[in-house]
Amino acid sequence: MRFSEYVYERPDMAKLKATFSALIEAFNAAETAEKQIEVIHEINKIRNNVESMAVLVQVRHTINTEDAFYDAENNFIDEAMPQYTEMVDGYYRAMNASKFKDALRAEFGDHIFNIIDVKLKTFAPEIMEDLKEENILSSKYTKLRTSAKIPFMGEERNLAQMVPFYESTDREVRKAAQEAATKFFEENESAFDELYHELVQVRHRIAKKLGYENFIKLGYMRLTRTDYDDQMVATYREQVLEDLVPLTLELRKRQAVRLGVDELKYFDEQIAFTSGNATPKGDAKWILENGKHMYEALSKETGEFINFMLDNELMDLEAKKGKAGGGYCTYISDYRSPFIFSNFNGTSGDIDVLTHEAGHAFQCFQSRDYELPEYQFPTLEACEIHSMSMEFLTYPWMKNFFKEDVEKYMFNHISEALLFIPYGVLVDEFQHWVYENPEVTPGERKAKWRSLEMKYQPYKVYENNDFLERGGYWFRQGHIFNDPFYYIDYTLAQVCAFHFYLKSEENRESAWTSYLQLCNKGGSLPFTGLLKVAGLDSPFEKGSIQKVVPVLQKALAKIDDTKL
Repeated sequence: MRFSEYVYERPDMAKLKATFSALIEAFNAAETAEKQIEVIHEINKIRNNVESMAVLVQVRHTINTEDAFYDAENNFIDEAMPQYTEMVDGYYRAMNASKFKDALRAEFGDHIFNIIDVKLKTFAPEIMEDLKEENILSSKYTKLRTSAKIPFMGEERNLAQMVPFYESTDREVRKAAQEAATKFFEENESAFDELYHELVQVRHRIAKKLGYENFIKLGYMRLTRTDYDDQMVATYREQVLEDLVPLTLELRKRQAVRLGVDELKYFDEQIAFTSGNATPKGDAKWILENGKHMYEALSKETGEFINFMLDNELMDLEAKKGKAGGGYCTYISDYRSPFIFSNFNGTSGDIDVLTHEAGHAFQCFQSRDYELPEYQFPTLEACEIHSMSMEFLTYPWMKNFFKEDVEKYMFNHISEALLFIPYGVLVDEFQHWVYENPEVTPGERKAKWRSLEMKYQPYKVYENNDFLERGGYWFRQGHIFNDPFYYIDYTLAQVCAFHFYLKSEENRESAWTSYLQLCNKGGSLPFTGLLKVAGLDSPFEKGSIQKVVPVLQKALAKIDDTKL
């Protein structure tokens, strides 16, 4: 069945509540573990359906934010999901109080009870209205960002359509492109500031109502982090500062030499070579055809996966009018289908979508037999291992996409991965500070951001751009608004992906086996448990970053970047 044929039906919340209540009552009254397990199966069917409907709305709304029907359904889902969360909370409480917990653990695994433990600490009926407000504010950010209509080079463009100009070989063009995009955020500065302030306030209010000092601990529990805390993350950030920031300074110096500029400016950062960045040598249809051949060659499992995605039209990849920005993978459990959303723009990022988002989608595909919604995806930092590692595992096929530019792509891909980690850590430290200090002014937030940029990105030169110099760049980072504390997960996963790269350099077959084992486990284990399954070092362990740096430096040294 093609995605266009997937049926959306608005959940009847009153009927859903009655059904949930009856099932929980039957669960509590059950005299045997077998009866409770039967009820859990019924609840899982209902939950998978509700969550599938919410995902269908998300996908169809982001494909076309101007579609009036799905815009209205998106508003409905924003308001309905807190009610659904309350129902699931009641189910979790019943599970947690079960007198047959040992039998339930034997049937569904231990990790579901780790998840329940933290989930029960993230909800209470008195925060219902606050959750609705948070959802509405998050959607407002997406709409505000999507509303960008940037006049540039004779056409009106959205933010995604501006990206190719950031990589122009003409320095004046890329400077003008960055200034045009920045102007949109500056013109809407008060709206972005107000939205974020309201989001911080509502999250702080929710945390206080649930008995927390501030939102930080609650934010971690919302992300189902059952096996590490903010102190472990702080220690990890210190590793990044010590082991990677000096390396990024060297990489930026090399970039300045390649570009022939005395000083690298912010608008130079996204162009790696004077001859232009590596770009795919064909259109979207050609990229997909090459992607099909690549995944069929990689393994039997990936071959089955890519043909399922193509046959069922489970990818919407090209940028177009009214489409939301960014890219994501999601999962529609009723149809056992992953879905990939992106905005192709003619850059190497189009191939990264085909590897990164497909890494997420492949994990979902491998985990589709997990009935528990909690096990279909792991926690987010583990999810990103699948995506970022797939980028490295598909290296042998990159020459098919980039032809004569393949060395450019490889050099830039490793460089950008290294440069990204300090930025991701910056985003994380900023958010910790924000939620520790929820009453600060918008100006103080921007000043803090700018000070952290100087700490983690000391090479950053804004050349008298007042808005960016005041610390306004983070308006572009949607995770800060919509997904608090998520962003560090990308960096943790990137370190793990580097370890997969090391494995693949030593023995590709063994590396693929480890990767497949990781994907097959879905979300049935916490982050550090999944690392053990895959035989990966924990990023929290001192020395985990130091271990990969020499190998990555060696890979970069093999390529004479001055000739590219």
